[in-house]
Amino acid sequence: MSRFVRWSAAVAAALLVAGCSGGSSGAEEGKGRSGPPSATPTGTSAADLPASLASQKLGWGRCKATGGSSAPSGEWQCATLKAPLDWSRPEGDTIGLALVRAKATGGDRIGSLLFNFGGPGGSGVSAMPAFGATMSALRERYDLVSWDPRGVGASEGIRCRSDKDIQAAESVDATPDTPAEERAYLQDATDFGKGCARAAGKLMAHVSTTDTARDMDLIRQVLGDARTHYFGFSYGTELGGVYAHLFPKHVGRLVLDAVVDPSADAVGHAENQARGFQRALDDYLRSRSQDPKQGTQKIADLLKRIDARPLPTSSGRKLTQTQAVTGIVLPLYSESRWPELTSALAAAEEGDGTELLALADDYNERDSAGHYGTATHAQRVISCLDDKERPTLRETRKLLPEFEKISPVFGDFLGWDTAGWCHDWPVAGQFETPEVSAPGAAPILLVGNTGDPATPYEGTREMADELGRGVGIELTWKGEGHVAYGRGSDCVDSTVNAYLLNGTAPKDGKVCS
Repeated sequence: MSRFVRWSAAVAAALLVAGCSGGSSGAEEGKGRSGPPSATPTGTSAADLPASLASQKLGWGRCKATGGSSAPSGEWQCATLKAPLDWSRPEGDTIGLALVRAKATGGDRIGSLLFNFGGPGGSGVSAMPAFGATMSALRERYDLVSWDPRGVGASEGIRCRSDKDIQAAESVDATPDTPAEERAYLQDATDFGKGCARAAGKLMAHVSTTDTARDMDLIRQVLGDARTHYFGFSYGTELGGVYAHLFPKHVGRLVLDAVVDPSADAVGHAENQARGFQRALDDYLRSRSQDPKQGTQKIADLLKRIDARPLPTSSGRKLTQTQAVTGIVLPLYSESRWPELTSALAAAEEGDGTELLALADDYNERDSAGHYGTATHAQRVISCLDDKERPTLRETRKLLPEFEKISPVFGDFLGWDTAGWCHDWPVAGQFETPEVSAPGAAPILLVGNTGDPATPYEGTREMADELGRGVGIELTWKGEGHVAYGRGSDCVDSTVNAYLLNGTAPKDGKVCS
C-alpha cells in the first residue's frame, strides 16, 4: 500500500521517457499555518558550516551500479557529497549524498541545473540518465545534475521490510471492512514503522523535506553556483517551494512541473488525489466512449467482487483489491498507457487478474524474481516526518463517506490511507502544511496539467498564491497524465526551455493546448 503522489524513478522512467517529444499569514505570506523553520536558523548559513563541508571538493568519477540498477555510462559521472546529518548541528555527524551529472555540451554554460523527479523517495541518480535525451536542449548550457535525497537509494537508502515481508503484507486489506481487518491494517502500519526505525536509526529524524532543501543549497555552494537553477517534478515541486522559502535570495531559474498543493494538509491532499484520479478515470472512460458515471460504477463493482474473492493470475499469486486499485492507478499517469488499462480491466471482468497484477507490480517496483524497490519505504519515512497530522481510526471513519462520494473507485483507498499511512509512527511530524512563501525570490515557473491525476491542476494556483505576489508564473497545459514537460507539447517544452536557457519568462497565465 502506498500513496499515489509518488513520481519515483520507476514511474518516471516508465512513463515520462516513453512520452517524451525529444525536445505564512495571508495569501502572500503563508496563511498562518505552521511550517519549517525560518530562512536563517542557526547552523544553516555557509559561514556556519565547517570548512570540510563548505569547501569540499567532489571527486567525480565513473558511476557504480546500485540497488540492482545498472550504472550510468558514458558521459555520466558520479560523486558523493557530505552533508550534516543534523542541520542544527553542522559540526556533528555527516551523511553521504550520491550525485550524478553530465557536463554541459555547449560553450555558453550557465551553471548547474538540479533535478528532483519526485516521490518523495525517487532516486535521481537512477532517473537522471534516463532523461538525457529529453533534456538534451537544456544540457547545451547546463550541467545536468541530480542526486539521491537523504534516505533514498545510494544516500543511505532506507529499507523497512524484506522482500518476503513485503509480499506477505500484500494480503493486508488496505480498505478494511471488519474489525479484524481494521486491526490487521493498523498493526501492519505499526510493524512497518518499527521496521523503518530499526533500519534508519538516527537518520529517521533527519530526512524531512526541509533537510533536503538545505542539502540543495549545500550542493549549489559546492558546485560553485551563485544561484540555484532547478527543475522539480511532482513532489519535487514541494521541495522547490520549501527551498525558495528558506533561500529566496539564492533562487535562480526554478521550474516546478505537476505542482503539489502546498495549502493542503494530509487529509486535504488525499481528497485532492481522489478528485484527480477520478477526473483522469472519467477522461479515460470518455475516450472509450463510455459514460463516466456508469463506467466508474462498473469498476467499483469489480473491485468489490475482487475484495470478496481475489482473482487468480498466471503466476499463482492472487490479485487483491488493493493491488487491483494500484493496477488501475498506474496507467492513469500517462495517456499512452490507457490501452493497457482497457485490456487489464477486460481480463479482470473475465476472472483473470494477471494484467492488473502486472501493472501493480510495475508501480510497486516488483521484478520477476520477487524483489521490490524501496522508493515507497523512503516515501513513507520522509512524508511521515514532514506531516504532523495523524487522523485516528474514529476520525477516518467519519471521513470515508466524503471520500467515497468524491470517488467510488479511489475514495475508500485514499480515505483509509489517512489513518494507516503514519499510524503509530516512531517520529513526530514537523508541520501541517509546508511553508513556501518566498518574498523577494526571482520569478518561478509553475507548470500545471489540467488532466493530472496525482497532483491535480488546482495545486498550481495554490502554489502561486503561497509563493507570494510576483513570484509564481503559471503555465497551463490542457493535457492528460502526470507532468507536462517532455510529454509531446512543443508549446510547453519551448516555453520551459526559453525560460531556463534564456531567462525569458512567459506571460503569467499562458495556456498550451
